[in-house]
Amino acid sequence: MNERSAGQAVGEPLDVLRGVMDPEVPVLSIVDLGIVRGAEVTGDTVRVDITPTYSGCPAMRVIEEEVVAALRQAGYSEVTVRTVFQPPWTTDWITEEGRTRLREYGIAPPGRTETATLIQIGRGTRRVACPFCGSQDTEVKSEFGSTACKSLHVCHACRQPFEHFKAI
Repeated sequence: MNERSAGQAVGEPLDVLRGVMDPEVPVLSIVDLGIVRGAEVTGDTVRVDITPTYSGCPAMRVIEEEVVAALRQAGYSEVTVRTVFQPPWTTDWITEEGRTRLREYGIAPPGRTETATLIQIGRGTRRVACPFCGSQDTEVKSEFGSTACKSLHVCHACRQPFEHFKAI
């Protein structure tokens, strides 16, 4: 944490934003999710750039409000949140800590994307490792879980249902 003179903000913006959790996956900070693209500080003013996980994501308004509230509470008098669409967000931006937190929460983290790989539409044969027991003996039950960015699976080894964060 970086202490400043009286009346000025305390804490670097990214450190503060590590405490802002994704409303849909509350164990994952927006920094670990990879949607925070940067923060520019001028005195006690900060501009934060965020990239939505997909256009129309219903959580973005809540995330913007929580970013502003957290940074104001940290002492920044003026906070601007700018939505940046290029480059588009990818699950590759989820940090390793974020992937671990997803797994511990019971959501299988996404695999890495490859720019040269075609995007498969519909059910595939690729197995997703169960976040509970690690087995690859899993099956897709629904292409959509609690949100459009997750699919619903079941593990045949431990019989646990689980969600998989889709790679995009």
